[in-house]
Amino acid sequence: MDNNWLKKNTFHHSEFKDISRLVEEKIRKNLTIALCLPTLNEEKTIAKEIIIIKSELMTRYPLIDELVVVDSGSTDNTRKIAREYGAEVYKATDILPDIEAFKGKGENLWKALYITNSDIIVYLDADIKNIHHRFVYALVGPLILFDNIKFSKAFYDRPIATGTSKIRPTGGGRVTELVIRPLLSLFFPELTQIMQPLSGEYAGYREVFEKIPFPVGYGVETSMLLDIYEKWGLDVIAQVDLDRRVHRNQDTKALGKMAFVILKTFCNRIEKLGIVNLNKEIFDEMIQYNFVRNKYEPDIFKIKGVERPPIIEISEYRKKFNIM
Repeated sequence: MDNNWLKKNTFHHSEFKDISRLVEEKIRKNLTIALCLPTLNEEKTIAKEIIIIKSELMTRYPLIDELVVVDSGSTDNTRKIAREYGAEVYKATDILPDIEAFKGKGENLWKALYITNSDIIVYLDADIKNIHHRFVYALVGPLILFDNIKFSKAFYDRPIATGTSKIRPTGGGRVTELVIRPLLSLFFPELTQIMQPLSGEYAGYREVFEKIPFPVGYGVETSMLLDIYEKWGLDVIAQVDLDRRVHRNQDTKALGKMAFVILKTFCNRIEKLGIVNLNKEIFDEMIQYNFVRNKYEPDIFKIKGVERPPIIEISEYRKKFNIM
């Protein structure tokens, strides 16, 4: 395995701290940049993310041109708060309403391509407890400054918040190390150079995102990475060290469901790419168990496995962007 990519395409966020330079280069190249926050019940963190990004990267430095929230149907005050702090807020079900709606992070990301207009789209999870504007400028930096880079992905130390003030310095990224890294090692060893393939923070050119499918659920990061690599190669991908990300902890059972979706997505991808032939049906149910009234009861989690096609194939999108 060639390690040259790791040396030349891995950056630290401090390399892009001169935001004025990024703005100058963005203007010189006539680029526009949109930030999308996919949400579902994020009232505790959404305001801070919007305030920091708007003040630092829209008011102080005109780096970001659009800031949109695409919501999966929050039952808390996420949408109300986001509007009050100046984001453009959409319910995912209201975007492309003539197409059957689904619920999931990938659905929100895919639909953001339709309601934004910019050349570069930054996707940021909305549950970041230690939000800083480096999460945005450091991801767009490689895209603006290097002509060959079309997609950039974050990596970081992932301490787990265990209470209001306690933080464990290690233990994050468990699904990465237990599921996706072993799979990449088996089938795509060159992609093991990507430190956190499942990170929820990444940016890329519209011309890339519009040409790849988006699974509607957790598998979107896995699918996206494999498809970009297969279509354009490793050299168009960069990764940026953001130092640290404090996130909402999930229990082992929830991580099991996430791992199941990622495994299913990976299996579908390697079969679609012709790497393996699966001569047995892969099932859609994750079976876990609860101990209820002195007996074990199955707890079945079922996925539909829906995948949105490349959005460039959607007639409404082609019409909006005047694609013949």
